[in-house]
Amino acid sequence: MPREICVRKGKGVMPKESVSRAWVSPGNPLNMTRRGHLRAMGYTDYDMQRPIIGVCNPWSELNPGHWHFRMLADAVKRGIWAAGGFPLEFPTISMCEVFHNISTLIYRNLMALDTEEFIASMPFDGVVLLSTCDKDVPAQLMALATVNKPAIVVTGGTRLAGYYEGETVACSTDTQRFEWDYKAGVIGEEELCEVEMNGFFNTCGACGVMGTANSVQSMAEALGMALPGSASIPAVYAQRIQVAEATGVKIMELVERDIRPRDILTRPAFENAIRVLMATGASTNVVIHLIAIARRAGVPLCLDDFDRLSKETPFITNVKPSGAYTVEELYRAGGIAAVMKELEPLLDTSVMTVSGKTLAENLKDVRVRDRRVIRPLSEPLSPDGGLRILRGSLAPDGAVIKTAAATPGLLRHTGPAVILRSRNQEDIDRDLAHISADHVIINRYMGPVGAPGMPEVGPVGLPRHLLRQGVRDIVRITDARMSGTSYGTIVLHVAPEAAVGGPLAVVEDGDLIELDAARGVLNLLVDEREIQRRLAAWSPPAPAYTQGYRALWIDQVTQAPEGCDFKFCVEKDWLLKRR
Repeated sequence: MPREICVRKGKGVMPKESVSRAWVSPGNPLNMTRRGHLRAMGYTDYDMQRPIIGVCNPWSELNPGHWHFRMLADAVKRGIWAAGGFPLEFPTISMCEVFHNISTLIYRNLMALDTEEFIASMPFDGVVLLSTCDKDVPAQLMALATVNKPAIVVTGGTRLAGYYEGETVACSTDTQRFEWDYKAGVIGEEELCEVEMNGFFNTCGACGVMGTANSVQSMAEALGMALPGSASIPAVYAQRIQVAEATGVKIMELVERDIRPRDILTRPAFENAIRVLMATGASTNVVIHLIAIARRAGVPLCLDDFDRLSKETPFITNVKPSGAYTVEELYRAGGIAAVMKELEPLLDTSVMTVSGKTLAENLKDVRVRDRRVIRPLSEPLSPDGGLRILRGSLAPDGAVIKTAAATPGLLRHTGPAVILRSRNQEDIDRDLAHISADHVIINRYMGPVGAPGMPEVGPVGLPRHLLRQGVRDIVRITDARMSGTSYGTIVLHVAPEAAVGGPLAVVEDGDLIELDAARGVLNLLVDEREIQRRLAAWSPPAPAYTQGYRALWIDQVTQAPEGCDFKFCVEKDWLLKRR
């Protein structure tokens, strides 16, 4: 075979300025070993003439959202080969929340580090990344914003809807409803088992509602980092494979034109994404993730941006958990592209996207195909985006409530606090046997540092005696998160969290709590001097871990309003300050 490394510019041939050319060209003696190792895997000198494109594949048998990624990775590589590139696949860690014994938010940062270090140190001219799940998509976007090589995200898509007794059902929104009915004695174990076996878990992919996984996939498209129309395609549809191959082709154009993530991840793009997520009733978890991604991209996003844009953006997407349909049905209605088409008057359409075109060009021929699912701006489900930022004496640095998933009558409420001391249902039934639907449950020490990792325990706390009375919601306040598939009048992400000395730590049983979502108020109705006296007497709990990665998380994680990223990743000259 010819040993000459071609440097003529053109399809299938590296340009002189190529990152990968420097890795295989004859000028560096180390490159002989590098070329030899590539030949040892069966590749040829002809292959090495092409730009090297990384294909990040976090496939795992412990992640049903990524179970189909071997097939998608093959499709991406077909597209790269066809467009003149040399694809090389690599793995990273992969997370599905339900399989871990700890909140996987702590592994979002680990996956971001894993991904960014691999991309930065390898000879990739560009990279395509596959991802579906809650923390995986944000981790990859954090990495891409940091490394800033040409890149596109291929999302894995939603699982198909299930059916039970003539009703469309999907995990985990309907799972929660059936579990509560079971605890209340409305249904028996046989019916619960039947819906589990036949209703919720029919295919691979993300849970079929606008939970966190589908929210972050929508976020990737809304930011412009995934191909238009790709986010909502079901995982098992042929179109999902086809868009993966198209992405392989498209990454070669981005490399040729030198379009990089920070050309796309601008402040207008983040504001567009927030509007899309508000319009779709997306997960509250995207608040944390978008702030983290934005700060990696050098964009100073904050909680007030979400509050402002939510107030200005109607909720128009009739999808569970805040609506009636599934994400599969959203895809048939036109998907996220159609939502953006309806929102077009509110969006900055001049932004660049990974299609190589502006958002305006992407939306030119898009139309809404089902008005039952995607409402007109003039006839929204709600005039605002269904998310509020709260502040007050109980949350000086802010908290989040998803008003679209709450009970309207509880959004303005004053009631006595009751401290949740265990999240075990038997303990809840015993310890909270005296409470009424007017009480406010305080679920604390579940924040980034305290738990650690902010587990999705926001919805817990309803005792069986209330469930049997037909109560399905009371006000709950926590420094934890909740799954995007969940619903209820739950104040989340209270900051500062209890474990670092936030006022949540000194709430006592019987204290009156004031919630007024419309005014953005969350107050502990105790004299300020008494609050300060309690805080002065408070001492922090011992950390849950004192060595290893989990201890690193506790030491370095920022609070929820700062995106829960690591201090050493976002603070300028962090190491110099530590010395």
